[in-house]
Amino acid sequence: MSQWWVYMVRCQSGRLYTGITTDPERRFREHCGEGGRGARFFRSDPAEAMVYRESAADRSAASRREAQIKKLPRVRKLALVAEASGG
Repeated sequence: MSQWWVYMVRCQSGRLYTGITTDPERRFREHCGEGGRGARFFRSDPAEAMVYRESAADRSAASRREAQIKKLPRVRKLALVAEASGG
């Protein structure tokens, strides 16, 4: 059984992208253009850094948490990022 993760990636413009995966490092490389499987979101605004990740019990829990995070206002998303980085 795979470990699922909810993550946020910051783009060069500062926008935040939220997604789920079983392998955050691989998924970030894909978003950066490696392997051609990155999200269309990054075609016009390249990925800069993975700034947040949170483990989830399974795919269903990860999807629910992803939806919750996507509904948050930007200021709350930035607070999650700051909290995760210890700042």
